[in-house]
Amino acid sequence: MSFTFLKQLPSPGEIKVQYPLSKQATETKKARDRQIRSIITGESDKFLMIIGPCSADNADAVLDYIGRLAKVQEQVADRILIVPRIYTNKPRTTGEGYKGIAHQPDPEKKPDLVAGMIAMRRMHMRSIEEFGLPAADEMLYPENWGYVDDLLSYVAIGARSVEDQHHRLTVSGFDVPAGMKNPTSGDFSVMLNSVYAAQHPHHFVYRGYEVQTTGNELTHVVLRGSVNKRGVCNPNYHYEDIARLIEMYDKMELKYPAAVIDSNHSNSNKQYDQQVRIVKEVMHNRRLSSDIRRMVKGVMVESYIEPGSQSVHEHVYGKSITDPCLGWAETERLILDIADMC
Repeated sequence: MSFTFLKQLPSPGEIKVQYPLSKQATETKKARDRQIRSIITGESDKFLMIIGPCSADNADAVLDYIGRLAKVQEQVADRILIVPRIYTNKPRTTGEGYKGIAHQPDPEKKPDLVAGMIAMRRMHMRSIEEFGLPAADEMLYPENWGYVDDLLSYVAIGARSVEDQHHRLTVSGFDVPAGMKNPTSGDFSVMLNSVYAAQHPHHFVYRGYEVQTTGNELTHVVLRGSVNKRGVCNPNYHYEDIARLIEMYDKMELKYPAAVIDSNHSNSNKQYDQQVRIVKEVMHNRRLSSDIRRMVKGVMVESYIEPGSQSVHEHVYGKSITDPCLGWAETERLILDIADMC
């Protein structure tokens, strides 16, 4: 075999025993989950903002950033619900590069998956316990769900994972909202089929067990733009795109039609400063159309303390080492502007 078995990882249960979530934090998360659920189901007209660094590469800087978010959340609590991005797994198109804190807790050292699992769990715990903000993460590896299933309030399934059977079936066992991104091709039908699969019960193999799930009715879509055969980015956040999505949703038997707009990635051609303009266009379209207002429940924004991005070895505090992000000054201004537009 071409595998070298290095070590057996501790089970999710073993990690949870070592790093348990406090009772108070557990109650905080439950309350926040109810609020997010009410937005997805349409019971609440608050706007969802899933916002934070492209990758959670440094615990001190990420938690500093979340502390800033918590203060702004207090100012806009009647109109916006903020879910910080603590993305601990970074998908790599070619397999090269930093793969996230869960894989490599120190970006300049070798991978250490045990230390990574612990770092991942502790960062999510601290966001709840210190700031009252349960976070979102991307489920790049379905087997890792058990390490953080008591901590996350939102899960994203990436453009390269959304067609994968194992991801779809695993999401069907979640009890929190899961956003299925459109694939890099931009095909809405693939994305909606993924939502359909995740909203229904399944019987499959998971972490060595035969399991059954009940289906996750809070599964919905995330529009992140696409890339055509010539490698050109095509955005899909415009009025006409949402109108088409609504029409396709109406033809399928799906619960709680909902969309979140990813303002970066192929929607911005990774021009991070364009996220402000894109989000404001989304808000404008929600004002123009009651149907779009009902469909578009929130946005995703990549943001950190310092604008742009850097190499792993530059060590600028609070600056992304993966995709470039909005800086804090622009972020705070954007959140306040959105509150005025809700």
